[in-house]
Amino acid sequence: MGAKNKKKRKTVDLLEMPDPERYRLIKEVKEQLQQKVAEAKLWQSLINAESLTVNGNIVYRGTEQLNGLHFNNKV
Repeated sequence: MGAKNKKKRKTVDLLEMPDPERYRLIKEVKEQLQQKVAEAKLWQSLINAESLTVNGNIVYRGTEQLNGLHFNNKV
């Protein structure tokens, strides 16, 4: 994936934290982890796909490199 973050992370003691703040923190971390898992599953399915079609246009084939997408603004 990407390079690891070299910043020193703040250590949090959940036992010394007030209950409402602890529940909020746990909920936020849980949501972030669920988002990361969903993104990883999406990327894995795209990697395994032989071709990718958007609105009837093939934007990726397993034998070709994906260079990017271009959208025309038509009203």
